Amino acid sequence: MRSFFFLAICFILCAATLSAELIVGQIYGLNFVDVDGNKFSTTDGRVNVVVLATQSDSDKARAVGDRVPEYCLGDPTYRMITVLNFQKKRSKPVRMILGALVRRRLDAEAQRLQPRYTAKKIAHDPRRDVFAVADFDGSVVAELGARFEASDFRVFVFGRNGELLQQWNDVPTAAQLAAVVK
Repeated sequence: MRSFFFLAICFILCAATLSAELIVGQIYGLNFVDVDGNKFSTTDGRVNVVVLATQSDSDKARAVGDRVPEYCLGDPTYRMITVLNFQKKRSKPVRMILGALVRRRLDAEAQRLQPRYTAKKIAHDPRRDVFAVADFDGSVVAELGARFEASDFRVFVFGRNGELLQQWNDVPTAAQLAAVVK
C-alpha cells in the first residue's frame, strides 16, 4: 500500500514538473529543429530569444523581432527562434503543407529585413537568420513550460549557456529586451 501511494505521489510530481513554468536563473538545455531542418540548442553559446506563439500571434512575434536591438542583427552570437504552437495534432501531409507555408512566411520576413541589413552593410541573406519551429505534437511547447492546447504567448531569453535570463507573457518593450540580451 505504501508503494502505491509513493508511486502516486511521484506521478503527480512528475506531471506537475512537465507542465511547470520555466524559472529565471535555471539552465535549460532545450533542443529545436526548425522548418528548414536546422538544429539549435539553448546551450550552444548563443543568446537565444525564443518566442512561443500560435498562428494568431504572428503580429506579436513580429513585434518582438522588431524590438531586438540593432547590434544583434546579423550577429551569429544572437538568434531569435519563433516556436509555432499549432495546438492540434496534424497528419503528415498537413504538416508538410503547413511547413511550406511557414517557410514562405519566413522568406517574406527576410525580405522585410533586407533594408535593415543593407543599411548596416550586412552582406549575407537575412533568410539565414530567420528561424521558426513548427510544433505539431506539443513537445517543444511542453519543454517551454506551456500546455499544448493553450494559446499562451511567451517570450524567453536564454543566455549562452542555456540560463533563462528573462521571460514575458506579452511583447516586451525594446528597452526591456535590450537590457536582457546585452
